[in-house]
This record gives sequence, C-alpha cells and structure tokens, in this order.
Amino acid sequence: GRCFHLKSVTAGRILRFSSDIPEIFVNFVLSIFKLRMKSDIEIARSIELVKIKQIARDYDIPVEEISNYGRYIAKVSESLIDEEKVKRSNLILVTAITPTKAGIGKTTVSIGLALGLNKIGKKAICALREPSLGPCFGMKGGAAGGGYAQVLPMEKINLHFTGDFHAITSAHNMIAALLDNYMYQNQDNGFALKEVLWNRVLDVNDRGLRYIVTGLGGKTNGITRESSFDITPASEIMAILCLATDEADLRRRIENILLGFTIEGKPFTVKDLGVAGAITVLLKDALSPNLVQTTEHTAAFVHGGPFANIAHGCNSVLATRLAMTFGDYVITEAGFGADLGAEKFYDIKCRKAGLQPKLTVLVATAQGLKMHGGVSVDAIKEPNMEGLKEGLKNLDKHIENLQSFGQTVVVAFNRYANDTDEELDYVRQHCAEKGIGFAINNAFMEGGEGAVELANLVVDTIEKQPSKPLTFAYDEEDSVEEKVRKVALNLYGAKQVLFGPAARKKLKMIEELGYTHFPICIAKTQYSFSTDPKLYGVASGFNFTVRDIVINAGAEMLVMVAGEIMRMPGLPKEPQALHIDIVNGEIEGLS
Repeated sequence: GRCFHLKSVTAGRILRFSSDIPEIFVNFVLSIFKLRMKSDIEIARSIELVKIKQIARDYDIPVEEISNYGRYIAKVSESLIDEEKVKRSNLILVTAITPTKAGIGKTTVSIGLALGLNKIGKKAICALREPSLGPCFGMKGGAAGGGYAQVLPMEKINLHFTGDFHAITSAHNMIAALLDNYMYQNQDNGFALKEVLWNRVLDVNDRGLRYIVTGLGGKTNGITRESSFDITPASEIMAILCLATDEADLRRRIENILLGFTIEGKPFTVKDLGVAGAITVLLKDALSPNLVQTTEHTAAFVHGGPFANIAHGCNSVLATRLAMTFGDYVITEAGFGADLGAEKFYDIKCRKAGLQPKLTVLVATAQGLKMHGGVSVDAIKEPNMEGLKEGLKNLDKHIENLQSFGQTVVVAFNRYANDTDEELDYVRQHCAEKGIGFAINNAFMEGGEGAVELANLVVDTIEKQPSKPLTFAYDEEDSVEEKVRKVALNLYGAKQVLFGPAARKKLKMIEELGYTHFPICIAKTQYSFSTDPKLYGVASGFNFTVRDIVINAGAEMLVMVAGEIMRMPGLPKEPQALHIDIVNGEIEGLS
C-alpha cells in the first residue's frame, strides 16, 4: 500500500503520490474526497467575517465616507475617487474562452487572483458585477465566486444585497408607469405616441412576460397597447448606472432616455416627461459602489450588472475607479466569452471612461476546450486529448482577438478535480509555443495559495510587457453598419452582416436622431462566435443577422439584437429554485 497525504482545510494538492499509481485509483480517491468537501455556502459560512469598517481601514478608505448596510456590507462615496491614484493603479481584466452552460469560472479566478496578489505582498482589490436573481434561481445558482475564492456574505450578495437591482427595476418601471399615465391623462388634448420604445423589466427569468398587452379591461385602465419585459440587467437604467461618472451625469443620461415618437414624429424623452429628478432620487443610493470582503478579507467592490450577452456586462465605472483609487492592482471581469464581455469592456467602458487595462487574463478549462473540440457535453469531464487539442482553436481565436486591441494576454487554466496532468501540460506547452504566459489557478480549492503562480505571472508580465494603449475594434465616426461589420467579420469570423426589416427601420431612425457616433453593444448567444448557440469551436463563413436595434440614448450605446437571443431569459426544466430552501435557519442551494 501507498501512503496518501490528505491536506485538511484546503484541498488543492489532494494527493501526494508516486507516478506509478494507476490513475483509476487516484480518481476513485478523489471522488471519495469530493463527497466530503464543503459546498460553497458551507465554506462561506465557515469564514469569520471582519467588520466592514475594518476592511475599509485596511485599505485606507475613510470610514466616515462609508454607509453601513449591516456589519459586513457598506456603500462607499464615489467622491473619494482620486484620478491621480487611478492613473497609477494596474487594471487587469479577467475574461474567458467561449463558455459552457456551467460557465468557465471568471469570477472565481478574479477573486482568486486578488487573493494571490495579496499573498505575495501586493495591495489588490476586486471590482466585480452583482449577481442577478434570474440565474441564481434559474440555471446556475449563486454567482459570488466559488470554493475558497468567494466574496462574502455570499447569501446577501446573491439575494437582495443593498437593493441596487430593486432600485433599477423600480426606476425603470416608474418611467413606464409615468409614461402610460401621461398618455392617458393627455389623450383628450390630442397627445399620443405613434411608437413607444420603453418597455418594462423584472429581475426574474419569465418567458411569459416577453410579449404582453397592457391597459385591458376598460378605459379607466389606461391605453391598450403591446409591450414587453426584459430582465433587469438588460435595462437601460442598468447601463446608465454602470457608465455614469457622478450624480449629475446620471441625471443627464436619464433625461436623454428616448421613450418614443409623437404623432408628429418628434422624439419624446424622459426630459419631456419631466420626471428625471424623481428617477434620480430612486437611484441616488444605488449609484454608490458596494464594499464587501473575500474569503481572505481582501476588499472587493461589487456593483453593476452582469449579462454581456444582452447588455454590456461590466461592473460600474465608479466601482472600478474607486478600486483603482485604493488598490495598486485592480481585478475586474466582463461577462461570458471575450467576444462579448471583453469587446464591450474595451469598446464601450474603456473608450468612454478613459481606462487603460495593463493586462488581460483569459480563463480556460479543460471541459470548455473539449466541448469546443467536438466532445459531447455529457462527456467533457472524461479524459480526451484529441478533443482538448481541437478545442485549443477556440482559445487561440480569443487570444488573437484580445491582442488586436493591443492587449498583453496570459492564460489562467481554471483547474477541476478531474483534470489530468497530461491535459494541463499540453495546454501549458501550447501557450509557451505561442509566447503566451500560462498559470494554473487552484484558488477554488486553496484560496490565495492556489493563485500564487497566477499572481506572480501577472505581476511579472505587467512589469516586463504591459499592454499597449487600446486599439478599438471600430471608430466612433464609422457608420453603425460598419461598426457591426468590423466586430462580426474581424472578431466573430462572419462572412457578411445582414439587417432585418426592424433593424433597418431603426438604422434610419438613428441617422435622423444623430446617434450614429454611439458605440454598439451586440446581443447574441454566449455559446458561440456566431448567432447559433450550437456552433462551437471557431465558427467562420456564417451570416450574422441583426434582427432589431434597441436605442439607448441615455446610456449612449446602440444594442444590436442578433439571431434568436432573448432579452428576457426563460427558466430551465429544473430551475435552481427547486433546491433553494431554509434548513434549520440556514439558507441552502445558493451554490
């Protein structure tokens, strides 16, 4: 018998064994150990939290400028942003290859990298997005990281948190209600909108609300018209909150929201409605970023919305700048694969906020690579070197795309228990041949200790080969059609871009309104470079069809709705809500 050493607490290096032990036996022992591992929520509850004012003191954040939401969460005043300190800070983007339905682990890697940087003596802060209740109760459960790389308190962050999403939902729907009331009260005066562009939102996956009719049941119930619901992260109010630079800019953007067109064809905005002040009041507290802590008491700002498939999918500019004011290294993330989140991070957020990331970390997993290499989803956890090798084409395409923005790229391999050394070594060698830095991330199992290799790689790369100034995918002066073509053809691999009838109508409208200089935000499937969610790997030669355009005049961007993507997701056959409960006073199922 061989002697195996099991580490307690963290389980990163589970076995110390000689190379001649059969892999099947190793996998058996790993499976036994996995059964005994704590869930994310159990790990979160096992951490003794530090009061949030102490976290603030540790990072020299003036405690008199924070507003406590209980003992462990606080709002931090955006007035503390120091532009000189922002310029000196090292901003790092974490993005990923095209994900599986279970994700790739960007948030876990982002948090783990911050832990690893602090382990090696650097002052690092995370700047992350807030979870949406939709996927928390729908497809994937919680979204506050995983294992020993989480932001805490995870239950509150995953649920109502500081009420930011509720404020955004209320503000958006308040505009809808006030608009409907304005049309109802002024209809006898000859006022009417020939086209209403403003719908409603809800932070729940509910396919039954995608297309609705309002005002049924008699004249006193308002004007009967068609409408719809999007999920709250897709709200223009969410984008405005994330892109606003201060309260005055928030109000300016709210005033500019385009609600529809009058009978005479004139644009009708929130400023015309006269309620921008009221909506700003609803968002006043939500504008300030939220300060929390990680499993190792690293500071983290969690603020702004997810969903880079249907929105821009980045955390707020204010949270990023606050983190850069108080951290020498700031790790932020952008949703889904680099074709979505990273492109929007550069072309929308960085362009408008003047941010210059020093490095981009591209997260990959063996399972994701094998899926893109043609291995069936139900078999991607099994060893398959041929599938892994073929899937590297997806990794390479993302690297090529990121480098086209002037970014220096390193690959973080997010390790799972069933990954083999052969798989890891092959990807490492592949990256070495391409001149790309590579590190294995074990933060899920080991916390900061498991991300030291990645942290050292990041610091060394920034010191020796930082990213060049950003080169954007398109110019502001390009036509809207040209902007879409440049992204679709150069980054996605499309053959041509087509615009459906609704999209062409909006293109003419955008031209007349003078909005052509706005950046574009492409809404498409997250599972492929194309608009076909089942076209894995590196798609090429396909037609890219924009079926509609959503004009976000307040957020100052144009949302290109491509393919069959829905801005209100549906629930799966077995939603995560079936597993969420309170047991003996403790919340279960958010992992």
